[in-house]
Amino acid sequence: MGFVQKLRNELIDIVEWVDDSRHTLVWRFPRYHNQIKNGAQLVVRPGQTAVFVHQGKIADIFHPGQYELETKNLPILSTLQGWKYGFDSPFKAEVYFCSSRQIPDLKWGTPTPVMLRDTDFGPVRLRAYGTYTLKAEDPAILLSELVGTDSEFDAEEITVLLRSIINNCFADLIAASRISILDLASNYGQLSEDLRSRVIERIDDEYGLDIPSLYIVNFSLPEEVQRALDARSSMGILGDLGRFQQYQIGAAMPIAAENPAGGVAGAGVGLGMGLAISQQFGAGPQTVIPGGAPGGPGGSPGGGIPGGPGGGTSTGTSGSGAGLQVVPQAPVGTPATGWYLAEGGRTEGPFDYSKLAELAQLGRLRPNSLVWVAGMAGWVEAAQVRPLLALFQPPPAPPAPETGPPPVPPQR
Repeated sequence: MGFVQKLRNELIDIVEWVDDSRHTLVWRFPRYHNQIKNGAQLVVRPGQTAVFVHQGKIADIFHPGQYELETKNLPILSTLQGWKYGFDSPFKAEVYFCSSRQIPDLKWGTPTPVMLRDTDFGPVRLRAYGTYTLKAEDPAILLSELVGTDSEFDAEEITVLLRSIINNCFADLIAASRISILDLASNYGQLSEDLRSRVIERIDDEYGLDIPSLYIVNFSLPEEVQRALDARSSMGILGDLGRFQQYQIGAAMPIAAENPAGGVAGAGVGLGMGLAISQQFGAGPQTVIPGGAPGGPGGSPGGGIPGGPGGGTSTGTSGSGAGLQVVPQAPVGTPATGWYLAEGGRTEGPFDYSKLAELAQLGRLRPNSLVWVAGMAGWVEAAQVRPLLALFQPPPAPPAPETGPPPVPPQR
């Protein structure tokens, strides 16, 4: 330091702190040899507190305002330095400015999950994060416990300590509250205030700090717990899962009809889907009719009437054996009932599959007729519905006559 600067420090003395930072808690006024002139001006701005320290001991404290440093304004410092009758020469003292305003936008969060015993889900790992504000409440304690001889002390230097205290208090609070994770969102405000009170109890008298506000922004659960909650919510919204499964199977039928599966894999998928549909819609197991082909409900041995759910087509003989009649059988998994027919602008039904077979034989159900059953997105032509294709197939050829010797032509 040059001679002119030393002389200026001796002759002109204005002790002040122009704070242009946002996170500085304590700042020490720099002086050459810590010398302050008698009668110097002390300026303490709003949001600041000035503390005089003499040989490591806290002396006088000044709040916002402008002061002339004289013996009457420095009673404690005068006692420490033995100024009984005042002083005329510069004196040595350290001046610390403490910020008494709030420092906002400080963040906290749980570095590791906190174990919570939930009443609905059992042991759950819970995370939380939020924000808080910091303020120097007692400068004397702050200087003695944290600052020491530092020329500048920022809020960042104590954030690690504060976060540890907040996390510790948060774990105690969650364990004592016994709030279910499903009810945490409705208790943010109360939990934030309780957490703030617990933190203040640990830092006010020990470090001279205050937490004017503390907020819990959000709680975070493990992904597997979130998926379980989503599944539980979906189940609650769906209600009757059995009816919803029926709807899904019915909705998949037109898609399966438009995209018939091929090959062994496709046949396996189709068979599995057919069995599931038959169980959902109450189709009975496939039965074998003596003297005829496999049939289902509604079929009869050799009766020649349309059959219910079964498989393929079959032929049967009448009781007198006079002729052959085609008995259409519904493919495995076809809905037994609930079919509707749109004809002439009117809706007719519901019909069962055997009735559809009868209508097809009478010519009322044609390939371009519009049909609908539960699960379809809308009316569809009958020829586009795979389970109804069997109703429009031509009857099979009658069996060949028994072989024998050719007839003998008559003799003339």
